[in-house]
Amino acid sequence: MDTDGNQLGIMPVREALRIAEERQLDLVEIAPQAKPPVCRIMDFGKYKYEQSKKEKEARKKQKIVEIKEIKLRPNIEDHDFFVKVRNASRFLREGDKVKATIIFRGREIVHTQLGKQLLVRLSEELKDLGNVERQPKLEGKNMIMILTPRQDIKQD
Repeated sequence: MDTDGNQLGIMPVREALRIAEERQLDLVEIAPQAKPPVCRIMDFGKYKYEQSKKEKEARKKQKIVEIKEIKLRPNIEDHDFFVKVRNASRFLREGDKVKATIIFRGREIVHTQLGKQLLVRLSEELKDLGNVERQPKLEGKNMIMILTPRQDIKQD
């Protein structure tokens, strides 16, 4: 194939190289697995430049998912809880994951069921924005749950 996209047909490699040299272009193998292999006469430097531009554009459009953390205590007041819910919902709308951590201090650790209830309540408040990726689990003196944004909601 030449630069205009015209088929030049099946020909020996030497002849294809001669035509490419006459036009001061390169002979580039496009499909080596085909029988016979498909080659194209083009400016290889320009081709590589266009490919790198396409890759850069694709990388720009990708969203890097971050994990945002909200920290709670087992005996949190309602108003403070709803402030945390509002922050978590903002994070989910922006397309980030949310790591909800309940920190137990001292003897609070004997009441882990309160922490679990709090995390379940948080997931209920956010069920329209996110799904639970990891159920509440006790790790040391912290209980952790991870929420991911739902795919069917519009993200900013």
